[in-house]
Amino acid sequence: MKLVSWNVNGLRSVLRKNFLEFLESEEPDVLCLQEIKCSPDEVEQLWPVRYTTYWNCAEKKGYSGTAMFTRQRPLDVSTRMGIPEHDNEGRLLSAEFPEFFVVNVYVPNSRSGLTRLPYRQRWDADFLAYLKGLERRKPVIVCGDFNVAHTELDLANPKGKTLHHGFTPQERAGFQAFLDNGFIDTFREFEKGGGHYTWWSPLTNARARNKGWRIDYFLISASLRPRLKSAFIRSEVLGSDHCPVGIELADASG
Repeated sequence: MKLVSWNVNGLRSVLRKNFLEFLESEEPDVLCLQEIKCSPDEVEQLWPVRYTTYWNCAEKKGYSGTAMFTRQRPLDVSTRMGIPEHDNEGRLLSAEFPEFFVVNVYVPNSRSGLTRLPYRQRWDADFLAYLKGLERRKPVIVCGDFNVAHTELDLANPKGKTLHHGFTPQERAGFQAFLDNGFIDTFREFEKGGGHYTWWSPLTNARARNKGWRIDYFLISASLRPRLKSAFIRSEVLGSDHCPVGIELADASG
């Protein structure tokens, strides 16, 4: 089973580029999108018939939003964490499958000047509690744009970045809490070194120079680790300032 996540930074924009070609060539079983910035009725597109699509759009038009494409229809889909201050920006899609939950997330950015850092910290704590609640029922796969580089290996130039949104001690501690509570950073199960990024600033030709940040992740419950076959970053896929990331899982039967 292949699961892929991509912050497309505008679904309508990436549709004019390479999105359908990517979908055709990658052939994921589940595709999670973040920052779609639109609703389904704003996209004049017939999706491949093998996929069912689910959407969580922000109340504010042209902002945030998540979507999920699945080959297998989930048992249930939720767009709410159950906390009002978190549930109006379209940042969460949770799909229940027979063997696990897949949670698609677009974590809030702390913003320049760290004006939203206190809110971000509340989100991290509440989202972790939400995931652990799901995990009491069955294992969890959570993917998306977490808007944080976890360690110095996860950005090209870490020096002096500890006051920069996306690399503050508070945000990094928020991410570490997921790992401390049993979730596994799948990419780090296969690659321990640096130089692997998922987002590059479009303002400085950073992508061509590979001066980026790894802020898009797949985390899994520890009970799924025996089924994890691979984790990958598709840095060659253009169309957004982020690139797709993904994992492959073996069937439960082995």
